[in-house]
Amino acid sequence: MLAVSGNRRLRAARDRMAAAALEYAAFGWPCFPGAHPPAGGDRACSCDRIGCPDPAAHPVSADWARQASVDTAVIKRWWDERPQANIILPTGRVFDAFDIPAAAGELALARIERDGLPVGPVASVGGERHLFFVATRGAPADEDEWWSCHLDCSPETVVETPGMRWHCRDSYVVAPPSVLPRGRDAAWLRPPAGAALPDPLRLLEVLADSCELAA
Repeated sequence: MLAVSGNRRLRAARDRMAAAALEYAAFGWPCFPGAHPPAGGDRACSCDRIGCPDPAAHPVSADWARQASVDTAVIKRWWDERPQANIILPTGRVFDAFDIPAAAGELALARIERDGLPVGPVASVGGERHLFFVATRGAPADEDEWWSCHLDCSPETVVETPGMRWHCRDSYVVAPPSVLPRGRDAAWLRPPAGAALPDPLRLLEVLADSCELAA
């Protein structure tokens, strides 16, 4: 009986991941399968890279940018083939995402509520980082004046914004309800509702101030 109950819970968790990916696609947000924590053993990531630098929080293929899709048939096939796969959302297409430490995120949310500022979806990643989803800037003409969006660039050296990353073109985020190592997960604090996303520049000052205060 315990084995049957465990199998049901596992199936429910797998179904939940696929259903979430389909919900994102319905918003027009392209998805791609991500790595996940293995069910057994002592490894933190399902990929074959020893010492994975971003366990369970990266795409399963280097071709993710080209293949990411909103096609429901494609998404169903992907999660039929990889039912435990986490969900990767490319940024710089429909939305960008500000990625800041959780302590700074709590400060920012309190100020946003106090000042009545516009805010879009907000997610917690493992209780360690907050993602603020904003309208995308795409590939602006003045891109050189903005931070790189490559994943290996975290501008902790920018004194005004310690720990902040701006995920835009050529980047991605791991989306709820993705499962992370050590019993952590990605979860919505403010789930998406299909409403227009806020202008990133409206939130940048608030998030930067919060990062400085929390540092």
